[in-house]
Amino acid sequence: MRDSQKILDAWDAYSDEHTGLDGWPYDDHAYGMRKSQRDADTAEAFEPLRYGARHLLSTAETQLAQLPENTVQSRWVYQLGVLHTALDRLDELHEQWLLTRDALPANAKPGTAEFDDALAEHHAESWSYLDDWATHGKALREINTAARKAPSSLVPTPALAPLRRTAARK
Repeated sequence: MRDSQKILDAWDAYSDEHTGLDGWPYDDHAYGMRKSQRDADTAEAFEPLRYGARHLLSTAETQLAQLPENTVQSRWVYQLGVLHTALDRLDELHEQWLLTRDALPANAKPGTAEFDDALAEHHAESWSYLDDWATHGKALREINTAARKAPSSLVPTPALAPLRRTAARK
């Protein structure tokens, strides 16, 4: 997720430098190529997370449900929803990509225009959902941090520990 944020920051800097005040690129072709590279880089950065993403979401939801109310950020539920929706859509797009890839002619390999164009289209379709993960994925870390800091019902709090020891001696 951090890599995705770095990619997005670099894209924002590029876009600011290579577009006019009206938002239109100075060079459509160069801008399009750079945007395609952004999409591919973001997809690559997400790939190591893809297979554990559902587990991360499930863990965060479990942690969130067990947190004391006063430690919960109201945006976390929304952010987890965005992440779920984005992951569902990414899974659908991945399945579509596999079908598209398998339907390509046998000579359409990475490095050929037919393969690379189809892959670039897949990355472009996936980018906004990957961006959702880059933007809202930090909620997973925040929830985990809050869960680790929250008092556990299994471990006595320091204020209650002397009371329990005193009661045990009687």
